[in-house]
Formats: sequence, C-alpha cells, structure tokens
Amino acid sequence: MQFDYIARTKLSEMQNGVVEAINEKAAIAALQAKGLIILELKAFSGSAFSLNLKLFQRVKSKEVSIFARQLATLVSAQVPLLTSLQSLSKQVENEYFKEILFEVSNDIEGGTLFSKALARHPKIFSEFFVNMIKAGEASGGMEKSLLYLADYLEKQDHLNSRVRGALIYPGVILGAFAAIAVLMMIFVVPKLTSFLQEAGQELPFMTRAMIGTSNFLISWWWLLLILISGGTYYAFYAVKNKPSARRQWDLLKLKMPVFGKRVFEKIYITRFAENLSTLIQGGLSILQALQVTSEVLGNVIYRDIVIEAKESVRIGESLSSSLAKHKEMPPLVTQMIATGEQTGSLDVILKKMGQFYSREADTTIDTISQLIEPFLILLIGGGVIVLIMAILMPIYNVAGGL
Repeated sequence: MQFDYIARTKLSEMQNGVVEAINEKAAIAALQAKGLIILELKAFSGSAFSLNLKLFQRVKSKEVSIFARQLATLVSAQVPLLTSLQSLSKQVENEYFKEILFEVSNDIEGGTLFSKALARHPKIFSEFFVNMIKAGEASGGMEKSLLYLADYLEKQDHLNSRVRGALIYPGVILGAFAAIAVLMMIFVVPKLTSFLQEAGQELPFMTRAMIGTSNFLISWWWLLLILISGGTYYAFYAVKNKPSARRQWDLLKLKMPVFGKRVFEKIYITRFAENLSTLIQGGLSILQALQVTSEVLGNVIYRDIVIEAKESVRIGESLSSSLAKHKEMPPLVTQMIATGEQTGSLDVILKKMGQFYSREADTTIDTISQLIEPFLILLIGGGVIVLIMAILMPIYNVAGGL
C-alpha cells in the first residue's frame, strides 16, 4: 500500500511525499526511522487513470504457482508465515500481485486467518487454493498443503501451456495466410482485373469468384470488420456471462474433432482426479472435496456431473456408480474409482489416475503437434495453388490468344 504523508524534520522543515508499506503502522515506523515527525498520514487513493488500469491487471497462474512453491520453501525452513509473505511480496514483479500480497499480510497481522485473507481475493486464489490452506491450518500441516498446491499448480500450468501452444501455432499460421490473401485481394487483384477486362475474354469461374471477393472486400471491408469484431466480442461476452452460451461452448470443446475426446476430456479427468485426491489427502470430507472440485474443473458439463455425484454420495450411493451414468466418464475411470472405494485407498487411486491421464494428454498433444505441421503445409499449399490458378489461367489464355 502507498500512503501520502506530511511531516516535519528535527530542524522544523516541512516535508511531504508518498511512502510504501504493508499497513499504516509500518508506514509510521518507516517515517519515524527517518527522523520525521508525522503531521498527517492517509492511504494514497491514486488517480482515476491508475484506478482504470487496475481493471486490466491480472495475475497469471504461473505467478501463483511460483508464489506457492516459494512460500512452501520458506515455511518448511521455519520462517514465520507473516515474515514469509512480507519477504515474497517485495520480490514479486507484478505490481498488482504485490499489492494483493501486501493486503493479505496486513490482514494476517490484524489477526485474520491465512485462508480467510486469501478468500478475499477469489480472482487470484481459487476455492481449491483456499480450501487446501484451510485444511493445512486445521491439521497443522501448512507446509504439506503448500507443497501439494505448488505441485498441482505447476502440473496444471504445464498442461494448459501445452494445449495453448498446440492451438495457437496453427491459428497464427492460418491467420497469417488469411491476412496475405486479403492483401492480395485488395491490392493485387484489382490491377489484374483491369488488365483482364481490357483483353475482353471470358474468365474462368475461379477467377470470377476471386474478382467478386476482391470487389466485396474493397467496398465492404468496414462492414466485415464490424461484423467480425462485434461477433467476437459478443461470443466472449456470452460465454462469460450467459450460462446457456457457456454450456454450449464447453459442450463444443468436448465434441471438437481431434481435440475433444483426445485432449480436452483427458484434461478435465486429470483435473478431477488430481483435485479430488489432493483435497481428500488434505483432510476434507468426500462431500466437501467434491464440491470444491466441481468449481475448479473449468467445464460446466463436468461440473454438473461432479455436483450430481456429490448429491448421490450424500444419500449413500457410491461415487463410482454415480459417475458411471455419464458417457463423459470413461469406464476405466469408474472402474479405478470403484477399486479405490472397495480398498479404502480412493485418494491414492485418484492420484495415480490423474498421473496416467496427464501423461496420456501430454502424449496426445505431442502427436497432434507433429501432425499439424504437414496438415498446414498441405492446406496452405492448396490455397496457394487455387490463388495461382485463378491468376495465371486467365493470363495464360490471354497470352495464347495473342
């Protein structure tokens, strides 16, 4: 936090400025250490511009996982929690995250439990994160909970980055090809059109289609830009704010060719197994663990499946039999969970299952990444051939008629 201050030196000279500290008490101590007599001290409100910038600030999942790992290391070294948080907050480069950690430290210094202090920032610390900390506070195993969290967050960040990489690469290549094609339609094709019209020969269908597309882009590019921008904005808004749109999007991801069943389904099962295993090992009841797990899966289809399973377990049904009702849960998953329930080692079975599906997802992503490159080469090559034929065929015909 930042504080505006007005103070007087020992020589009765007036000073004013801004001091950064985790709370008002720390700010006073810092100013007094400089030999200043404080006349006025208040929290720095900031400008409207700086407040608006906060709307666009965020904390990446990788930053949270690094924070959890570093905090676990300090706690295992017997460093007090408050001291550890204050030390880490000074090392964080993300100013927004630094401010959040200052607030968490401030709350803890005021007597608030660590889990409750984290729960005040749900956009950064998920319900899963908070409940694992709460379990560590209840059992006295804070270090163990933090290590679980660090391992889990690092695995999830690795898996998510692999999926993003596999999806972004073809997107960038196809986007670049589309941009080049549009530029050709706007700048190259019109010159070709005037040349062919002067020749007075009948044009092939591909050439006529290309000229029509060029004329449309030149005349209505602004309308196309508005439609694409508006459609993209509405799609993101609907997925974020409308439950029905979010459900359709999550269902579409599961039905997506190649990626749906081979990648996304395995990722959600990995999250389900690893979350549930970690929470059970952390000391939460099966009902609490299922509730928390349902909120962090990232897909409403699987969220509803887990919530339904929780209600079935509440009335005495087994978890495996409830999950077996849904086709989104492969038979291997329900069989392994049934084995864990029968042997009393559900947390161990879930952990192994999470590791298995995580490796499967990694292998599938590697395979798809290797197949995407030749597919893109063929696709772009085909597009280039179509463009060349549409341009060269009429020129060849004109040259042949001379």
